[in-house]
Amino acid sequence: MCTVCGCGDAAVEGHGHDHGSHHHHHHHHGHDIHFGRGAAGVEVGGMSQERLVEIETGILSENDRFAAANRERLAALGTYAVNLVSSPGSGKTTLLCATIRAMEGPVAVIEGDQQTTNDADRIRETGAPAVQVNTGKGCHLDGHMVGHALDHLEVGAGTTLFIENVGNLVCPAAFDLGEDAKVAILSVTEGEDKPLKYPDMFTAARLALLNKVDLAPHCDVDLDLYEANLKRVNPGIEVIRLSARTGEGLGDWIGWLRAQAAAKRAPEAAE
Repeated sequence: MCTVCGCGDAAVEGHGHDHGSHHHHHHHHGHDIHFGRGAAGVEVGGMSQERLVEIETGILSENDRFAAANRERLAALGTYAVNLVSSPGSGKTTLLCATIRAMEGPVAVIEGDQQTTNDADRIRETGAPAVQVNTGKGCHLDGHMVGHALDHLEVGAGTTLFIENVGNLVCPAAFDLGEDAKVAILSVTEGEDKPLKYPDMFTAARLALLNKVDLAPHCDVDLDLYEANLKRVNPGIEVIRLSARTGEGLGDWIGWLRAQAAAKRAPEAAE
């Protein structure tokens, strides 16, 4: 997880005195090397598993406090919030722009990226208000950043807030932003084993959008296998096949958003 990839300050603490408590259990399958078998699920030279768990737990519990505050704030405003997660190149921004153009009712966007404002500029061209959050070396948005971004956005009753996370299928899985749902976007060009490679993300997602289905005939891709692998990792996940370019399936996605938002505003009316 990403407490240790350089995006958390904690990663720089070099606890040299922890060397003695290291127990390396690397089980070799052929010549495979596994660093994720300890309690922390990761290894960093010079740091004990206990210390890594402590750091991660601290960072996540602090994040969860910010996320809870965001969630209360969004509930009070009557805003439905979606955390859009994907790898780089899934077509996330293109799909978001197409979604905004097709939607009725107010929308707002928090755009997470490491460096540029290109995506926020593209989103603003649709007429939707967007706040860019540049994370620098950070590999995900966190609850604190989203809270700051909310200070700069007009959101209210009936607004759908899209939070476009940094393109990364690893770290954003662990960080709650206060959203109502995580939605994972996958391009058919990424390969059917994607859900199996990043199970944490697809377990956390309520909906998977299988994007660029217009390209499926040109790729050696089996959409049914894609869907089966998603369900294998998360039996409860919903899947919508669509294309931002042709508009196929876009109505299903908009319908899903509308139904979810309505259920949030009037839980007693749902089902």
